Amino acid sequence: MAFHQGMNFSLEHIGLCAQSPEHLVSWYVKTLDARVIFDNRQKPPAYLLQVGSGSLIEIYPAQHSVQEPQTNITQGLRHLAIRVASLKDAKALLEQRGVSFPDTIKPAGGGGSVLFFKDPEGHLLHLVERPEESPLARF
Repeated sequence: MAFHQGMNFSLEHIGLCAQSPEHLVSWYVKTLDARVIFDNRQKPPAYLLQVGSGSLIEIYPAQHSVQEPQTNITQGLRHLAIRVASLKDAKALLEQRGVSFPDTIKPAGGGGSVLFFKDPEGHLLHLVERPEESPLARF
């Protein structure tokens, strides 16, 4: 296989299968100020949402569910990380919007802090705050 110099790969979206796509889209819009960028207006429904200025999240119907408990150390895609300027402020706002945080704030790999929570269907998310000196702050 030949290497193609100058190839520019970038992450466009992450897909979330949902038991109730419409309900989950509504939660992301109301709770995380997501914007619906695309709605196929069909059955089955499919949506693309943008949270802040980041990549997109695709939400579409699930046909099967996993019975095992999903944690941050279960194999596979495990969480969506959402960058915030202040963990303390974001936590307070999300608590007002009904989000509960079962864990405490923890150190983040690459510098900063993280705080985990789940959406209504159990998808794992976390807020991440990066200090200016973090090598990841520019991303």
